[in-house]
Amino acid sequence: MTAHAPLTARALADRFALTVHGDPDVAVVGVATLTAAGPDRLAFLSNPRYRPQLAHTAAGIVVLREADAEGFTGTALIARDPYVAYAKIAALFAPRADAPAGVHPSAVVHATASVDPTASVGPLTTIGARSVISAGATVGPGCTIGEDCVVGEGARLVARVSLVKRVRLGKRVTVHPGAVLGADGFGLAMEAGRWLNVPQLGGVVVGDDSDIGANTTIDCGALEDTVIEEDVRLDNLIQVAHNVHIGAHTAIAGCVGIAGSTRIGRYCMLAGKVGVAGHLEICDKVVVHAMTMVSASITEPGEYSSGIPAQPTREWRKNAVRIRQLDSLARRIGARAKGDE
Repeated sequence: MTAHAPLTARALADRFALTVHGDPDVAVVGVATLTAAGPDRLAFLSNPRYRPQLAHTAAGIVVLREADAEGFTGTALIARDPYVAYAKIAALFAPRADAPAGVHPSAVVHATASVDPTASVGPLTTIGARSVISAGATVGPGCTIGEDCVVGEGARLVARVSLVKRVRLGKRVTVHPGAVLGADGFGLAMEAGRWLNVPQLGGVVVGDDSDIGANTTIDCGALEDTVIEEDVRLDNLIQVAHNVHIGAHTAIAGCVGIAGSTRIGRYCMLAGKVGVAGHLEICDKVVVHAMTMVSASITEPGEYSSGIPAQPTREWRKNAVRIRQLDSLARRIGARAKGDE
């Protein structure tokens, strides 16, 4: 990591309401892991499994809980949640360069579009009719903004982002490279043995402070909008189908697929490769573990799983045979139970 201006333990403690144990004048110029950090780096301890590394770390400052500071002879910043404190501190060493205001000469902006003078529009970008790029927004190189789109104040499209049509991004939204928002949803009707495309007439609404990962796709609604509420975090390679509604502060990991018209509540977490069937409702504060298939609505907060962990192939084949036999086994047991009555 590139070195930055030094920050002392005292300065960090004052800024983030932490407590210093040890020398408050120790200064760091970056962050690193417990094992890789040198005397000029800050590290953190959050997961108990890494506690043994604390005795051997050369980090100048370690962010940890008070219980973990006992016996530690180095300089520590005591935090209620070390990972949260680390995230805030690390951001100081990773400042984002401001893009220059203005429209690059190679960009193509429709005559009816509006670009705020403080916004930045990068090279080889196109902006369609009636679209609005708000104050302080950044549209990176190679982006395509279709018709009737709004990029909110301070929003950032990193590069090669496509807002196809009727996409409205809130304030400070970040969209990473390759994401496509507002493409047609998968609406089909069968007529005389051939598929007929159903027009997708809605849009996409993304709330303030949300983050959309690389190569993630969010389809426009069929009639009403597909809605992503505020502070939602979507990882890379996620498919959000038409008319899905995702509640505020929900986080969804990579390769999740969400079928159409499903509603996901607030403060939910979906782990990698979860599949969610269409027209379901998942209530607030639900955690769905990796590889789970959600085929029915979830009405109670809690943790849900259905994936089968990997096992040796020979064992899996035996178990697969037994799974196929479960129905006949259940019938025999039921018949025997009736006979004993």
